[in-house]
Amino acid sequence: MTKFRSQEEVLANYDSSKYLTPDGYTSDIAIFTITSEKVEEKAPPMMTLKIMLIKRADQDNEGNPNIEGGKWALPGGFVDATKRETAYMAAKRELKEETNVDGLHVKHFGVYDDIDRDPRGWMISNAFYAIVPEVHIDQRQANDDAAEVELYDISEVFKLELAFDHRKIISDALEFIKKDMVQTTVAKNFLPEEFTLSELQRVLLTVGNDPRVSNDSVFFTKAPKLPFIEKVLDGEGKPKKTKRNSFRPSQLYTYNDFEIVESIYH
Repeated sequence: MTKFRSQEEVLANYDSSKYLTPDGYTSDIAIFTITSEKVEEKAPPMMTLKIMLIKRADQDNEGNPNIEGGKWALPGGFVDATKRETAYMAAKRELKEETNVDGLHVKHFGVYDDIDRDPRGWMISNAFYAIVPEVHIDQRQANDDAAEVELYDISEVFKLELAFDHRKIISDALEFIKKDMVQTTVAKNFLPEEFTLSELQRVLLTVGNDPRVSNDSVFFTKAPKLPFIEKVLDGEGKPKKTKRNSFRPSQLYTYNDFEIVESIYH
């Protein structure tokens, strides 16, 4: 066995053909939102968790049959090595190219590298997610190789014919946003500046059925003591209340600047 005297010699004689390398490197992006619809007078609005999906075009840019064409999928695509892209950079670019959505802060949550996950070969994908107000994605429109872009209720997503392993990626992403809802203050993005505890509970339960939130006696006892929300006072320093979702006045709360360092709904 030949021994080399320096790293430079090792690199000069390095043989990458000894290892199986991927056929492609991609990014997929799961973008969630919560929509709100008023159904009855003096009742809380109906809130629905949705995800943005694209429908893959039947043909690619060269007019050939598109792989997994006609199926619904997460926005995404290949990392461009010629531009020295990272997977994060590719996720942002592909989101803009396929859906016209730009400027979102997305978080990485997983790598999908099953050797059979894509019929074209061994494609390793980095998965990203975000949960944002619908106004941040209202400019969505299908571009590039996306024939359509739609928001789907989570209850309907798994009834669709989904491309590649996107069923698993979406399932995993859901677990991450459930954690975000009980470990961060992301819920404030879906509430008015001044909100009731019932409205806060409703947003949290839109994403997951955490027993600490779904149990009314536990939630309404602990929620007023949470350090990151505080009661809203009127001009006279008295508790400010509203009847917008009930016939009985309810105390209004608002978020403060308290820094979260651990799970907040324990």
